[in-house]
Amino acid sequence: MTEQVATGALAPPTAKGRATRQAILTAAEEVFGELSYDRASISEITRRAGVAQGTFYVYFPDKKTAFIELVHVLNHNMRRAISEAVAGLASRFEIERVGFTTFFEYVVEHRPLYRVVRESEFVDPETHQWHYRTLAESYIRGLSLAQTEGQIATHVSAETMAWVLMGIAELIGARYVQWEGRSPPAEVVDEVMTFIACALTPPRSDQ
Repeated sequence: MTEQVATGALAPPTAKGRATRQAILTAAEEVFGELSYDRASISEITRRAGVAQGTFYVYFPDKKTAFIELVHVLNHNMRRAISEAVAGLASRFEIERVGFTTFFEYVVEHRPLYRVVRESEFVDPETHQWHYRTLAESYIRGLSLAQTEGQIATHVSAETMAWVLMGIAELIGARYVQWEGRSPPAEVVDEVMTFIACALTPPRSDQ
């Protein structure tokens, strides 16, 4: 069966076609990250992908469609990396630590992610909101389960917790990954986890 991709188009049915499409998206990630959406050109994307310019239009009707698809691909791959990293962990606080460090590792490897997501607010606001809402949905499910199990506090909703924690991860990542090109130091991760533990630990019954 032919796979449907995020933008609604059909993915190539052959391995060669899928590889070509991926090469274009990989090049697009570099070009959008370096030059911005407005300055990026299809000719530069295809040059870096090593394909003819006309090949781009076999897979994407225009630059905006490729940009939107790139947001979806980066989002999906990041969520998959985190999900695989935390698989089998039972402690919510351990899940938070591993989830945060995996996120930092992912954005170090995909530094254009920050610029691409920021620009998506103006290129396609619906995609921008989709990116964050999709991240929040899976986060909320995990936090809700931890609340049900009594691992974390219940006096704050899982939804609010999810958005606050996402904000922490994004800004700490920006501070080190975007400004310095590295993951946050171990001691910073420890401090972030201490802060999160203070916020999420259920209050003692005698307080």
